[in-house]
Amino acid sequence: MLKAVLIDDDQSNLSALSEKISRHCKQVEIIDCCDSPEEGIRVIDKLKPDIVFLDIEMPQMNGFVMLQQLTYRNFELIFVTAYDHYAIKAIRSCALDYLVKPVEIEDLNRAVARAEEKRKQPPSSSQLDLLIAHLQKKQTKLLTIPTSDGLKFIAIEEIIYLEASDNYSTIYLSTSQKILVSRTLKDFEELLPADTFIRIHHSTIVNKFYVDKYIRGEGGQVVMRNGNILDVSKRKKSDFLQAIGTNGCR
Repeated sequence: MLKAVLIDDDQSNLSALSEKISRHCKQVEIIDCCDSPEEGIRVIDKLKPDIVFLDIEMPQMNGFVMLQQLTYRNFELIFVTAYDHYAIKAIRSCALDYLVKPVEIEDLNRAVARAEEKRKQPPSSSQLDLLIAHLQKKQTKLLTIPTSDGLKFIAIEEIIYLEASDNYSTIYLSTSQKILVSRTLKDFEELLPADTFIRIHHSTIVNKFYVDKYIRGEGGQVVMRNGNILDVSKRKKSDFLQAIGTNGCR
């Protein structure tokens, strides 16, 4: 039997995947289901599963960041994602498996069968280690944006901030350009390095290196180096001040 741990912040997704595995993958025993990446780290290090089903898009800490916090890594990894998007390239490059939500039974069976075969081979965490090394290097310096006639490449360090409008985002650049993109801020939040880009409002992500000034208030405001003034939500204020390295402003 393969001992499995499932990690997803959405309880309905956890229940649906758990039911499909129990009904269609008799070689898998689910030993725990975790609804947060922090719980997932504790459970994996404690129970040492054979296989982990990991959601990519989770608040506070996504699946990629969670992997970098693990001590125990000798398990087969199957990513579960709601979007067949940028993350898939990194996963495929390291020969790791993934399932797209809603999970199809045929895809689930194939992924579990591959994991079962891998467990019969001598222990090796090389694929997972390769992915983690790739993530830690942060080699991607360009953001690729689809346009009506092709692709546009934006240097990440030129992004001052991003602002949401429904399912679109406007990217403000240090070159004074503004680019409207049919992607949500959540998509960009996953793409951009978390140690540089900070969500200060449900509609705004800023590059902390372009923050010129913070104005105190209930949530406060930031003045960016291009002169634009942006609101900081009350809920995001503490996280912003911590990320920016300022503890004295209230």
